[in-house]
Amino acid sequence: MFDSVGLNVYEKICDLIENQNITTFIVGDYGDFDRVTAAMVRKAKKKYNNIKLILIRPYFSNELNTNKDYYAMLYDDIIIPVELANVHFKNAIRKRNEWMIDNSQYIIFYVRRNYGGAYTALRYVQLKEKSFCNMADKES
Repeated sequence: MFDSVGLNVYEKICDLIENQNITTFIVGDYGDFDRVTAAMVRKAKKKYNNIKLILIRPYFSNELNTNKDYYAMLYDDIIIPVELANVHFKNAIRKRNEWMIDNSQYIIFYVRRNYGGAYTALRYVQLKEKSFCNMADKES
């Protein structure tokens, strides 16, 4: 589904690097769009060697230890925000998304429907008056 979106994401990443001097990109890893975005940042790293890709996880999982080398190959760093330490696991992803938004200069989304986690995050971005781009709007 996101194959066609990848080029638009890559172009936006390059634009942010070149025109807004953004050099750190943070991503989650719970959906196709997260994976596409991370792949496009990795592609951009070949052209811009000063950028970083950081994975933000809502909580620790044994998978991080079990697959440590794999994660080290894919990401420059992995952060589990300390602010999420006492958050119930059912709220952890929403709170992680809010943390990512609060700690970002610009947010790239893919939101096509008016419900769900991505939509909730988009509403939070609008509430916080952050700059963003919804890649679903570029498909039309």
